[in-house]
Amino acid sequence: MASSTAKHKVPKVAKVKNRMPAEVQITAEQILREAKERELELVPPPPKQKITDPEELQEYRLRKRKEFEDNIRKNRSSITNWIKYAGWEESQQEIDRARSVYERALDVDHRNITLWLKYAEMEMKHKQINHARNIWDRAVTILPRAKQFWYKYTYMEEMLGNVAGARQVFERWMQWEPEEQAWLSYIKMELRYKEVERARNIYERFVICHPEIKNWTRYASFEEHNNYVSSARKVYERAVEFFGEEHMEEKLYVAFAKFEERQKEHERARVIYKYALDKIPKQHAEELFKSYTIHEKKYGDRAGIEDVIVSKRRFQYEEEVKANPSNYDAWFDYLRLLETDGNEDTVREIYERAIANVPPAQEKRLWRRYVYLWINYALYEELNMRDMERTRQVYKACLDMMPHKKFTFAKVWLMFAHFEIRQKNLSLARKILGTAIGKCPKDKLFKGYIELELQLREFDRCRILYQKFLEFNPENCTTWMKFSELESILGDIDRARAIFDLAINQPKLDMPEVLWKAYIDFEIEQEEYERTRALYRCLLQRTQHVKVWISFAKFELSVGAEGCVERARRIYRDASKALRDSEEKEERLMLLESWKDFEGECGDEESQAVVRKQMPNKVKRRRKIQTDDGSDAGWEEYYDYIFPDDESNLPNLKLLAMAKQWKLKQKEPNDDKAHDEEEGPGAQEENTADAQREAEQYNDEDYDDSDDSSSSSSSDEEESKTRTSQSKGAGSKKKSSSTSDSSDSDG
Repeated sequence: MASSTAKHKVPKVAKVKNRMPAEVQITAEQILREAKERELELVPPPPKQKITDPEELQEYRLRKRKEFEDNIRKNRSSITNWIKYAGWEESQQEIDRARSVYERALDVDHRNITLWLKYAEMEMKHKQINHARNIWDRAVTILPRAKQFWYKYTYMEEMLGNVAGARQVFERWMQWEPEEQAWLSYIKMELRYKEVERARNIYERFVICHPEIKNWTRYASFEEHNNYVSSARKVYERAVEFFGEEHMEEKLYVAFAKFEERQKEHERARVIYKYALDKIPKQHAEELFKSYTIHEKKYGDRAGIEDVIVSKRRFQYEEEVKANPSNYDAWFDYLRLLETDGNEDTVREIYERAIANVPPAQEKRLWRRYVYLWINYALYEELNMRDMERTRQVYKACLDMMPHKKFTFAKVWLMFAHFEIRQKNLSLARKILGTAIGKCPKDKLFKGYIELELQLREFDRCRILYQKFLEFNPENCTTWMKFSELESILGDIDRARAIFDLAINQPKLDMPEVLWKAYIDFEIEQEEYERTRALYRCLLQRTQHVKVWISFAKFELSVGAEGCVERARRIYRDASKALRDSEEKEERLMLLESWKDFEGECGDEESQAVVRKQMPNKVKRRRKIQTDDGSDAGWEEYYDYIFPDDESNLPNLKLLAMAKQWKLKQKEPNDDKAHDEEEGPGAQEENTADAQREAEQYNDEDYDDSDDSSSSSSSDEEESKTRTSQSKGAGSKKKSSSTSDSSDSDG
C-alpha cells in the first residue's frame, strides 16, 4: 500500500509569474538621458598649442575643418554651426572659404535673415563693396519685406557717398509700399541733401500709400517748416476733401486751425472750428471744443466765447438725446438753447426729431412730457415764427396721434380752441371742443368749454353744456354748485333751487357735505329761513354729525329773531341726546364745548350749570397693540372721556360717593348724628359732586384697560361688594339707628 501511494504522488505546479505592467514605466528617452547623466568623467579641454611652422598650421586647420564639417553633418539645419564655421574661416583670412561656407549655408536656408546679414557684413568689413552689393541685391530680391536689408543697403550706399545709388535702392523699396518709417527715412535722406522738391514728391506718394491724418499733418508741417505757407494750406484743404464728411476726425481740423492761428489768420481758424463742430460727431469732438475755447479766449470777443459755450452745450445735448431718445427733458433743454440762437431751420429740425420719438406704450404717464413737446412746437410756430397755418397743422397732427379711446389730454384741445379764437374762428373753436367732448369727454374739457361760453355771454349754451356735463358725471358736486350759481347770477332763483334739489337727491356724490353747505348758504342768502331749517332737518335725518348740529344751532342764533336763543339751546339739547349713544366721544366733547361757549355768551348761571354737569372727565388708559397677523406688539397709552350721564359709569360714581361718606364718618364718629341732621335737601347733589371729583382723582392714575370686558366688570362688582360690606360693617358698629338710616338714604 505504501509503495503504491508513493508511485502516485501529485506533481508540483509551477507558480504563475506576475505579468502586470510595472508601476514605473521606463522609456528609451529616459534610458538615454540617464546614460548621458552618468558620464561622470569630465574630458579635459585640449591643451593650447603654439603653432610654429606651416605644417602644424595646416594640420590645425584640417582638424578644425573636420570638426566643423562633422558638426554640420550631424545637424545640417543648425545655422549657428554654419555661422561659426564661416566666422572661423574669416578669422583665418580664408575669405573665399568663408564665402563658400555662407553660400553652402544659403543653400540650406536661404530665408534666414541673420545669415544674409552676417554674409554682407563680412564683405563690407573686408571692403568687398561689389560683393556686398551683390549680396544685398540677392537678399532684397529674395526677402523684400525684410526691412533690415533695405536699411543696411541704403546706409552702405550713403556711407560710400553714392547718393544716387541709395536713392535707387529706396525707389526699389518704395515699390513694395513699406511701412511709414521707410518713407520717412527716404524723405530724411533727401532733406539731408537739400532735395526739397524730391521730398515733396515723396510726401505726395506717401500720403496716398498711407492715407492717415497724421501723415497729412506731417506733409503740411513739412511745407510750413520750409516756409511754403500756401502749399501747407493746400495740403490741409486737400486732406479735408480727401477724408470728406464720412471720415472726419477732430485731429485734422485742430491741426488746420492751429496752423491758421500760427499764421495770424484768426478768422480762418474760427471758420474751421465752426465747420468742424457742425460736421464732426459730437462724441469725438472734446479736443476740438477745448482748442476752440482756448482760441476764442485768446483772440475772440465776448460773443465768440458765448458762441463756443453754446456750441459745447449743443454737443452735450446731442449726446444725451442720442443715448436716450426718450429723454424728453433733454430735448426741452436742447430746444430752449436753439431757440435763443435764432436758427429757425435748425429749431424746426430738432422739433421734428423730438416728436418722432413716440412713447413705446400707450400709458398716459409716459405721454405727459411727450405731449409738451407738441405744445411747445405749436407755441414756437405761433409766437416766434408767426406761421398760423403751420401751428394749426401741428395741433392737428398732435391730436391725430393721441389714442383718444384710452386717454387724451384736455390741455391740447383747449389750447387748439383758444388758438382758433385768437384767429377769430369761433365756429371752428366750438367745433374742436364739441369733437373733444364727443370723442373723449373729461371734466376739464367741459369746464373749459363752459368758461369759454361764459366769457362770450352765451348763457343758453352754458346751460346745455352743464346738462351734458351732469349727464356725463352726476357725482361731481362742484358742477351742481356752479350750475346753480350760474342760475342765481342770472336771477332765476327757482331754477337754482331746483338744481340743488336734484343734486342732494343723487344716489352718489363725491363731496356731499360741500353741496349741502352750498345749498344751505344759498337759502340763507335768500333769507328763506324756514327752508333752511327744513334743509337742516333733512340733513340730520341722513347724518348725525356733530358739525351739522353745531352749524344748525349757530344758524338759529344768527337769525336774530325772537326766541332764537331758546331754539339754539333746544338744538343743543337734542344734539346731546342724539349723540349720547354715539361711540365717538370726541364728537360729544366738541358739542358740549360748543354748547358751553354758547351758554357762556347767551345763557345764565343755571343753564351753564346744566352744561357743566355733562362735561366728561379725561383719563389716561392703556391698551394692547396687535399687529396685522394677530401677535402682540406691546401697549399704548390713550385718553378716554367718562361722561357723568353714562349708565355704565353710575355704579362707580355711587361707590365713590359711599366711600367718601364712610371716610368722613370714620373721621368724625361722635358727630354723625348732628351732621346728619344738618344736611339739607342739597346734600345728595353735593355728595355726587364730591364723588365725581374723587372719580377724577382716581382716574388720573394710570391703569390698564383690559380687553376682556367681562373680567373687568366682574372685578368691579367684587370690589364694590367688598367696599359696601366694609362700609356697612363699620356703620353697624359705630352708628346709631338714625345715623344708619341717613347713610342708607345717601347711598
